Amino acid sequence: MSHSLLFLAQVASHAAEAASTHSEPATGITKIFQDFGISLPFFLAQVVNFSIVAVILWYFAFKPVLATLDDRQQKIAAGLKYAEEMKAKLESTQQETAAILKKASVEASRIIDDARKSAKDYLDRQTQEATAKANDVLVKAQQAVELEHKKMLADARTEIARLVVVTTERVLAKKLSDADRAAYNDSAARELSNV
Repeated sequence: MSHSLLFLAQVASHAAEAASTHSEPATGITKIFQDFGISLPFFLAQVVNFSIVAVILWYFAFKPVLATLDDRQQKIAAGLKYAEEMKAKLESTQQETAAILKKASVEASRIIDDARKSAKDYLDRQTQEATAKANDVLVKAQQAVELEHKKMLADARTEIARLVVVTTERVLAKKLSDADRAAYNDSAARELSNV
């Protein structure tokens, strides 16, 4: 690259020498250069130098900076796109979460209602069973009382009959025969059993 720059500088200087050796009358641009004190070889050398610096700056400074700017713009655009996608996903996730929570709330309400109904049914069954058992106990107690009452009455009759027989025997002991005593005992027992 340095060889091409030297070559361009030599070409420019030869062109300037050639222009200065041909002394033609000053016309147009050459007159402007002479009026402002601009030397054509130096001007061409500066144009070549500026072009070289501009090309070097373009390839080694502006192009990498522009590439970096483009890369950053692409990353920013990708980041914004990703942020938008994440925002959309967050909104959809929030909607899904709200739907799941609503469904869970409905399901929980249904479960609570079922549990209350089951508890009420269980309580009703237990109440009915307890009432039936209590009624059975009352019926059995009444039967037991009746049996005990009958037994006490039978025992009392037996005891009364025995007492009547003993008392009657004592009163009539001396004057009754054994056959008469047996007849009185039987009739007293029959009468007491009918009471």
